[in-house]
Amino acid sequence: MFEIFKKRRSIREYQSREVEQEKLNEILKAAMFSPTAHHCRSWEFVVVRDKETIEKLSKATRWSDFAKDAPVVVVLCADETLDPRWVENLSIAASYIYLEAVNQGLGTCWIAVRDPQGSRDEENYVREIIDAPGKIRILCLMPLGYPAEKKEGHKDSEFDLNKIHQEKW
Repeated sequence: MFEIFKKRRSIREYQSREVEQEKLNEILKAAMFSPTAHHCRSWEFVVVRDKETIEKLSKATRWSDFAKDAPVVVVLCADETLDPRWVENLSIAASYIYLEAVNQGLGTCWIAVRDPQGSRDEENYVREIIDAPGKIRILCLMPLGYPAEKKEGHKDSEFDLNKIHQEKW
């Protein structure tokens, strides 16, 4: 498992090769095995394969353009009426997606949609594209595909004991 952590990198360039449904199912299964506050399971996942829709989603933020080349984009959403901790729940699910994508030989990259300052412009843009109800909040987009870029894995030297505090700061 530790090797997967080390291999995990944000991938922004994808091959045109389609992602097999079996691999996508494993990734979504991993996301649904992620913990949620009070086991509320407030998350929802919208899987987008349609190239025109992906093109629209790639315009959601000023950082999302690279998503246009991904064969799949997963939109991570949650029903905010089920749990106010929807951001935390989806963040954990996104981490599981990252790790299982690597395990399946795929790459992904978190594209933030939720604005921490409270503007919902980007969220509403995505909501309209995927036809999500108003109570649904959107945290991020996660394009998925076979990496077209080679990135070096993390090194043990990135482990920094100075970032670890025992008992107190």
